[in-house]
Amino acid sequence: MKESWRIGIDTETKTELITKGLFGISRNPIFLGMIVSLIGLFFLTPNAWTLIFVILGYVLIQIQIRLEEEFLIEQHGEKYIEYREKVRRLI
Repeated sequence: MKESWRIGIDTETKTELITKGLFGISRNPIFLGMIVSLIGLFFLTPNAWTLIFVILGYVLIQIQIRLEEEFLIEQHGEKYIEYREKVRRLI
């Protein structure tokens, strides 16, 4: 992710749009990994609590992805919109 690595939305730092590597396959490979990890946790410990954890985690990740996408459209404009049309959100 080069200089684009951060947690959350940083409105003060202008970074380049990364579209190569894993980002050529998924717009959100880190969030995808988190979702896979949550599902793996459920398979290791299948109970109501881990199912709730998976569902809640998935919903929160989707909210964060949508917030970041709005920010990326503002920051990168047409370049991000073109990238979004070519590469899927998760897989």
